[in-house]
Amino acid sequence: MNEAMRILTGRTEWFIVMALTLPMIGCSARRPSPPPPDPTPMARESYQIGATDVLLINVWKNPELSVEVPVRSDGMISVPLIDDVQAEGLTPQELKEVISRELSEFVAAPDVTIMVTAMNSRFVSVVGEVRQDMRIPLTRELRVLEAIAHVGGFSTFADRSDIRIVRRNADGTEAEYRFDYNAYIRGKAPGTNIVLQSGDTIIVPD
Repeated sequence: MNEAMRILTGRTEWFIVMALTLPMIGCSARRPSPPPPDPTPMARESYQIGATDVLLINVWKNPELSVEVPVRSDGMISVPLIDDVQAEGLTPQELKEVISRELSEFVAAPDVTIMVTAMNSRFVSVVGEVRQDMRIPLTRELRVLEAIAHVGGFSTFADRSDIRIVRRNADGTEAEYRFDYNAYIRGKAPGTNIVLQSGDTIIVPD
């Protein structure tokens, strides 16, 4: 093989390698999504009970049946007279209906009230260049800036312009949103201080 053929072959191999590699590089980087719109009051879903939540079950005029119980890791709770009841995945109203129906075999027209006293199953995580990595219970509407303030703010070496919010969707895929703190406080990034959802992770790089 002469010199010209060797050069041509080498260039051909290089182009083939690059053609195979570049798509892989593009696929490996998660592209940021545009910020989601704020949820409207009508669009907010009812609270679903999760494992590790604590529930107060009150049965009117039946104090012996009124208990405060944790939701176990198997999603069940223990209730007097009716033993184990599935709680995880139900709303407080749905659980009330289940317990009322089961208790009706022992109590005439039971009046049951369900209160979630500790929302331990709902949280967001803040990690990276912040004062303290922390899992924050999500007991109310919380935005990115509030979550960062909750952990003590940024550390000295934080890159405040490239904060990422990683969210796992219901279908198992992940979405990533970007928050530029410096731009936001100058009024140049409206809509990026998003309302957080349970399971979100805020990553502050250096």
